[in-house]
Amino acid sequence: MFEFHWVWMFVLLPLPLIVYFLAPPHTPRAAIVLPTLPTEGSVQQRQHFSLKLLAITIWVLLVIAAARPIWYGKPVEFQPKHRDMMLVVDLSGSMAQEDMNSANGYVDRLTAVKQVLTEFIAKRKGDRLGLVLFADHAYLQTPLTLDRTTVLQQLNRAQLNMIGQKTAIGEGLGIATKTFIKSEAEQRVIVLLSDGGNTSGVINPLEAAKIAKENHAIIYTVGVGAGELKVDSFFGSRTVNTSQDLDEKTLTEIAKMTGGQYFRSRNQDELNKIYDTINQLQPVTNATQTWRPQTEWFTYPLGLALILSFILAILRRRHG
Repeated sequence: MFEFHWVWMFVLLPLPLIVYFLAPPHTPRAAIVLPTLPTEGSVQQRQHFSLKLLAITIWVLLVIAAARPIWYGKPVEFQPKHRDMMLVVDLSGSMAQEDMNSANGYVDRLTAVKQVLTEFIAKRKGDRLGLVLFADHAYLQTPLTLDRTTVLQQLNRAQLNMIGQKTAIGEGLGIATKTFIKSEAEQRVIVLLSDGGNTSGVINPLEAAKIAKENHAIIYTVGVGAGELKVDSFFGSRTVNTSQDLDEKTLTEIAKMTGGQYFRSRNQDELNKIYDTINQLQPVTNATQTWRPQTEWFTYPLGLALILSFILAILRRRHG
């Protein structure tokens, strides 16, 4: 988008005409005409007109430069305030259990989590997101960043058996909390997703939750697994509990301790609803500001006017 910042400067365009008509007339000296020399009146008249046209062009360029032409780029939105959110995802061996019912049939728990988190991350515009993965131990996979694409890429690269078979819930919470220590965000949120109980790590989950509370972090916990599921066998169908290792008591206590909430997900649809609920409990900030990059263009007409002024001065000196 192109516009003039001081458009009122264009009222100065007729100023030379006003001066021309209001100023007292200039009386030229009487010319001496020699009958033996050829007349050059028509040539001088054309040269005089060219000089006037050049002077008018210079004046128009100076007025355009004074009006301050500006080119505006596309609007850029940014959020002056943001919240920090860490996603803590279980990669233990039990996440390979194919008991999450979806539109395409049963899928393993990690696949269901990836599919739902992809949509959840896409909605977190304006928030800084980070990713912690845990199994035998916990690792900071992605530090807090506004780049949601990077978080998605790191999540999709996560594979089972990358970091062991056990479940270090306490370590996952501890590393997520550690990323908040230097954070200036008003809201700090941890979303913990697991299908088991703490079986590894150097810190107890409740102790980690206590530290998170001291650092003003809210923890939402999600327990994954179908629970009772009918399976066919040689002796007929039977009901099995696929979530017998899920420690719902501890996950509930972690959420309650920090002012969060515990959710239970038995299939992919429930998992989708859980993340929709978290979006409502922790809505994306609407405090956005818009900035438009701008480029000053007054230097172009000003520079051209300066060049034409030198040319005008040279021509007037030659034909003066």
